[in-house]
Amino acid sequence: MAWFMLVVAGLFEVLWAVSMKQSQGFTRFIPSVITIVGMLVSFGLLALSMRTLPLGTAYTIWTGIGAIGAFVVGISFLGEQVNLMRICAAVLIVGGLVLMKLSSSH
Repeated sequence: MAWFMLVVAGLFEVLWAVSMKQSQGFTRFIPSVITIVGMLVSFGLLALSMRTLPLGTAYTIWTGIGAIGAFVVGISFLGEQVNLMRICAAVLIVGGLVLMKLSSSH
């Protein structure tokens, strides 16, 4: 259950990052509210998952899901650039996440 909560926390991290971008510096109400609620849910689930999972593992996986998710959303929906260097960086992040998960005894 801790891993499930951690993955959902990571997905909410993507949600709040994207909605923060859409809030235009917290000047738009609805995206600002989504950002704050998304942060609360994300941090809450991260905290719950850390009851079982090691800090380093949980935090690394959480931030990695957020980073890769934001990267994919940025390219897919916000028109951000795609180039070889950015793709290589994303692959390295995913590789690190896989290694972190494999190294965890939980």
